[in-house]
Amino acid sequence: MACLLERNLARALLLAALAWSGAAAALEVGDTVRLPPVRLLDGSTATPAQWAGKPLVVEVWASWCPFCALQNPRLQKLYDSTGGARGRLQVLAVSIDREPKDAAAYMAKRGYTFPAAMDTPALRAVLGKRKGLPELYVIDANGKVVQKEVGEMLEEEVAALAKYAGPAPK
Repeated sequence: MACLLERNLARALLLAALAWSGAAAALEVGDTVRLPPVRLLDGSTATPAQWAGKPLVVEVWASWCPFCALQNPRLQKLYDSTGGARGRLQVLAVSIDREPKDAAAYMAKRGYTFPAAMDTPALRAVLGKRKGLPELYVIDANGKVVQKEVGEMLEEEVAALAKYAGPAPK
């Protein structure tokens, strides 16, 4: 009986520790968010001012995720079609890989040019608890989450995100 009580107490303590660990609730549509400064895989730093005033697609991914491997080429097409780094729709990919070298090698091997960063405690505090991979958020120019997708998006679904960029300049 004492052994059973000890196990139950140990489980209760573990659950309490996990709940207390500071994992923020998942970011949801309608929430307003401001990203922290992030160090990109290329060594540069992206500041909150860089994202301000433009819609932003944030994708959480990993080099070992097969669904990310299918979605990332679609994200690259979206990034290119909306103007790239100076475009009407910004992109930030956040890798949850353990090693930055793994994420950087993955990006280089596939020729991806959209900005990518490693996950950090500051990003986790903003984005909250992960529900799956890939996980994608669209944040409007005012910092409001207007779309959230968990799991692989098909080509036409990713292409449809261009609507957040607004009309192409004439």
